[in-house]
Amino acid sequence: MVAAENIVQRYEKYKDSGISWLEQVPEHWELKRFKHIFQEKKITHNVELNCGSISFGKVVFKDDEKIPVSTKKSYQVLNKGEFLINPLNLNYDLKSLRIGLSDKDVVVSSGYIIVQNKTEISKDYYKWLLHIFDVAFMKTLGSGVRQTLSFTHIANSELVFPPLSEQNKIAQFLDNKTTKIDDAIAIKEQQINLLKERKQILIHKAVTRGLNDSVTLKDSGVEWIGEIPEHWEVKRLKYILKSKLKYGANESGIEYDITLPRYVRITDFGNDGKLSEESKLSLSWNNGGDYLLKDGDILFARSGATVGKTYQFKKSMSVENNYCFAGYLIKAEANEDEILSDFLYLYTNSELFNKWKDSIFIKATIENIGADKYAQLPVILPSIKEQKEILLKYEGDNKKIETAIGLKQQEIAKLKEYKSSLINEVVTGKVKVC
Repeated sequence: MVAAENIVQRYEKYKDSGISWLEQVPEHWELKRFKHIFQEKKITHNVELNCGSISFGKVVFKDDEKIPVSTKKSYQVLNKGEFLINPLNLNYDLKSLRIGLSDKDVVVSSGYIIVQNKTEISKDYYKWLLHIFDVAFMKTLGSGVRQTLSFTHIANSELVFPPLSEQNKIAQFLDNKTTKIDDAIAIKEQQINLLKERKQILIHKAVTRGLNDSVTLKDSGVEWIGEIPEHWEVKRLKYILKSKLKYGANESGIEYDITLPRYVRITDFGNDGKLSEESKLSLSWNNGGDYLLKDGDILFARSGATVGKTYQFKKSMSVENNYCFAGYLIKAEANEDEILSDFLYLYTNSELFNKWKDSIFIKATIENIGADKYAQLPVILPSIKEQKEILLKYEGDNKKIETAIGLKQQEIAKLKEYKSSLINEVVTGKVKVC
């Protein structure tokens, strides 16, 4: 944790700002309306500049090649040192930071608001203050179904206005502290990536070598698989399943009804591969027909952004009796006389499986893997006894890695929480740093 040294002082006197998100502020700080500090910039155009946009409070470059010339001609100039505000569709995205201080000259959508300071300020101080203003207040404004702002909506909002010397010192303090926090977060994220790489190494060893490092190897007969233990086999997926690969129900789900089967879609699976309990839907049929899922069924995504991803269905401890699966998913039921569901799922999370997918995409003009292609997937097969031993060892090693990753993620969350609290307290004068 980044130490919070010297962040204990308070100003001698405070006053009530009368503003809910600011609360009390130092007595000598002024309050000024947004329109007395900033003015909306008149739109100008320059197709020679690169395109840009705002992403989580940062002005970033966009891919010019994806922006038609006719569209770019309508874009407005944003110069370094000006503030960019994304006022569009606030109700669709409450997480992103929507105000940023530009560090580059670009052109941006005319739907954005660009503001310039009309009085002398520390832009770096207002970079931090406007982050708080954005999160705590601006997102409550706007009008219409799509909740979109104009400059008028924020023009009369009040902001604190410390003496310029204090603005500069606070900005310098926060830039220094947040850089240290961000560096600490980056180190922990790098450690997580190394742990994930270690996990991939474990998976690769599990599905290509097993537990015996000195086992005699043979050519698998598949170039991208390479050598495997001499007593293992390689079979096509279609030969190790209980039945043919099956597509999901090609219809829309209906409002969730506990008396009907739950309708499982690609979007119901989180990054951890587990089913979400949010935004649930049902299938309109009482029994789910041929689309019922059983514990251990493997679901392959066949197209879209998730193409090639796999999920293992595990019935939760919830009240649903039946689950069925939607279109864009393909179900594989492992024949556990040939391959354990857990081993097949592990195999589809290996780098070998990624290599196979890449070979499919090279040959296809559209990233789409249908049942016919999945059926041809070469799968490495140890004996069932060995599969059980491999899974037992892998699960023990993986649990240690997942625990370590979880601890790092908790540390990152605490650092981010500390950073947010630090910015809020310092920029609004709850804590004195100069």
